[in-house]
Amino acid sequence: MIDIHSHILPGVDDGAQTVEDAINMAKLAVEEGVTKIIATPHHQNGKYVNRKQDILEKVVELNNILQNENIPLEVLPGQETRIYGELLEDLDKEDILPLNHSHYLFIELPSGHVPRYTEKLLFDIQLKGFTPVIVHPERNSELIENPEILFNLVKKGSLTQVTAGSITGHFGKKIQKFSMQLIETNQTHFISSDAHNISTRSFRMRESISVVEKEFGRQAVYFFHENAELLIHGKTVYKQEPRQIKRKKFLGIF
Repeated sequence: MIDIHSHILPGVDDGAQTVEDAINMAKLAVEEGVTKIIATPHHQNGKYVNRKQDILEKVVELNNILQNENIPLEVLPGQETRIYGELLEDLDKEDILPLNHSHYLFIELPSGHVPRYTEKLLFDIQLKGFTPVIVHPERNSELIENPEILFNLVKKGSLTQVTAGSITGHFGKKIQKFSMQLIETNQTHFISSDAHNISTRSFRMRESISVVEKEFGRQAVYFFHENAELLIHGKTVYKQEPRQIKRKKFLGIF
């Protein structure tokens, strides 16, 4: 299994704080069945700055540590970049790091709203040859209240990644419901852990996959597994025509 979103690099953000933390996260990831994991430290979120070259160096260091510890987990480079106005300029300056040197680029929205310039910036990112992947949209309060905003972004070429813990209900029933609706309407393309530690923000990959299989069948599990594999190799991922969430159903009227 491949986990494309994690905060396993030690001492760079609110994820693993020490090398020991990173080792413990790696051991748990292996127990979950993860063989490859993309380290995606926060960047430009108002608190943390982790530029491309710094991340690349720290990924090499962590891989060496895991090899010495005989932990069968490969760490790949990535970055979770909060959306901001100068993102394109910093992409040109090579401060921004796409996932495993592919054309896929993580974009994080603020938790409480969607900036007005989001649609244009995501379009401009695509014009530069990159594919934006909106991380954990199911945890954005404006998207929950106005799901047509996300539908429009997906319709225009953006991809999305839902958090495993959202699917399992660890962020609450409302977020869980929205996550399942995004899967049902073909508005999400990846499931990953967004793991920060081994306790409060753990992996839950295996549990989330079990939920998906129960609700949507084995083919849906294959879809998400295959897309993660395609992403790390920079290949075109599978997409299905997105459908809008029916408003009555979204509001809980069945």
